[in-house]
Amino acid sequence: MDYNYPIDETWSKEEIIDVVNFFSLIEKAYEDKVKRDQLIASYKRFKQIVPSKSEEKQHFASFEKNSGYSSYRVVKEAKETEHEFLSMNQGTR
Repeated sequence: MDYNYPIDETWSKEEIIDVVNFFSLIEKAYEDKVKRDQLIASYKRFKQIVPSKSEEKQHFASFEKNSGYSSYRVVKEAKETEHEFLSMNQGTR
């Protein structure tokens, strides 16, 4: 990993940890697999910290620009699938 996570300096230490955890699960979904329920719970926490849709889009765009990983696609897949595990690599669910 040669990039930074999108962080807002006004967030508390706990909020920063929770947002970093969310984005690390996005990475894990591309690089291996994650538990769908864990990802959805982490996204819900992310939305408590970043309730604004426009701000969410900005953070997602920043993360994708830096990492190449689409948070939007992972969250969308997690909401649509019923599989226990989620992987953005084909055939590894």
